[in-house]
Amino acid sequence: MDAALPKTRGALDATALDVLFREARTHNAWLDKPVPESLLKELAEIAEFGPTAINALPARFAFVQSRAAKEKLKPTLSPGNVDKTMSAPVTVIAAYDTAFYDHLPKTFPHADMKSNFVGAPEEVITKTALQSATLQAGYLILAARALGLDTGPMGGFDAAAVDAAFFEGTTWKSFLLINLGYGDAEKLFPRNPRLELSEFTQFL
Repeated sequence: MDAALPKTRGALDATALDVLFREARTHNAWLDKPVPESLLKELAEIAEFGPTAINALPARFAFVQSRAAKEKLKPTLSPGNVDKTMSAPVTVIAAYDTAFYDHLPKTFPHADMKSNFVGAPEEVITKTALQSATLQAGYLILAARALGLDTGPMGGFDAAAVDAAFFEGTTWKSFLLINLGYGDAEKLFPRNPRLELSEFTQFL
C-alpha cells in the first residue's frame, strides 16, 4: 500500500448518530451532578478542531461554574431562562473575539491574512467573527454530546449586560448561552416536529 495515500475513515455507527443527533435533546432540567473541570477542558480542546474561515478560531468560551459567577449571570437572563440556568452545573457563555485577527499569524501562518482585517470596517470584522464563532458553538454542542454531556443552548439574555459583567475591557462579545451538564430525561418535553426532507433541501 502506498504510504502517501490517506487513510479512509468509516462512517459512525447508528448508536453514535443517535447520541449526536437523532436521540439528542435540548435540556431544561438538570441532575445534581457536577461536571469535572478536566472534562470541560477536554470538551473545549475537541471543539477547537472544527473548521472555521481561514482557521480564524474566533470563538471564546467562558465556563460559568461557581455560585458567585452564576449569581453575576442571573440578572442578565430573561425570566424564562433563570431557573434552568441557575440549576445547570455549567453555563457556557459563547462569545466572539473582535480582535481574532491578532492570532492569525499563529493559526494561519502560511499567508498574511491579518492585514486584511486591520483597519477593516467593523461590520466586516463582526460578520467574519460571528459566522465562524457560531459554527464553533455548534461544534461545542456536538463535542459535549460525544463526551456524554447534555446541552441547552439559548438566547434570551442581555448580551450587553453579560459583556459588561464578564468581558469588560476585552474584545469579547457574547452571542449565545449553553447550559451544560447531565440532563434530567424525565423532565423532557416531547420532541417538536421536523421538516420533511423536501421542505428544506434541493438536490441539483
